[in-house]
Amino acid sequence: MTDDAPSNPSPAPRTTAASRTMLSHIMGPTEVNLLGTVHGGVVMKFVDDVAGAVAGRHSGGPAVTAAMDEMQFLNPVRVGDLVHAYAQVNWVGATSMEVGVRVMAEPWNEAGTAPRHVASAYLVFVAVDDKGQPRSVPPLVLETDLDRRRHGEAEIRRSHRLARRRAIQAARAGAGQAVGAAGTGQNGQIEQAGQSAAKAEAGR
Repeated sequence: MTDDAPSNPSPAPRTTAASRTMLSHIMGPTEVNLLGTVHGGVVMKFVDDVAGAVAGRHSGGPAVTAAMDEMQFLNPVRVGDLVHAYAQVNWVGATSMEVGVRVMAEPWNEAGTAPRHVASAYLVFVAVDDKGQPRSVPPLVLETDLDRRRHGEAEIRRSHRLARRRAIQAARAGAGQAVGAAGTGQNGQIEQAGQSAAKAEAGR
């Protein structure tokens, strides 16, 4: 999820409002689990759809999901719920973006009923060109105190992602060395496997 060298010049800055998007969907009987509530995977796809639209609108072209940083299911979604997903860009790097999504639900046939907050998520997207290579995304203009708060929280999430990745890589590298020492009597096969796993993880 690190920002690779972009394939295009830096575009003009854009506000969060320029790409902010909302999608709505009525949940039907084909989308429920054995408990009678909507599958979490259905909600996750809905979240990815609206976040992808926002990422594409902000970046001005294709963007691919790199990570779902966090997904919280706060209340069940049921058949007949009219579900709304609100999304906006919270943070941008050279080629990547964090998109925040808030999911609300209300009965499809009851006007005036207060919507329930059913889920929240944060996703990371990378903008790509027609060859699948990372491309530059517009800088983000923070217009409101809420924009600035969300941007600051996104910075915290990003620092945690990077720190977690470094810690896992270090742990795997250490484990590979220990396994390699134990496997010297087995023609080094285990050592090679441990080193290959560490290199593969480091290269992601």
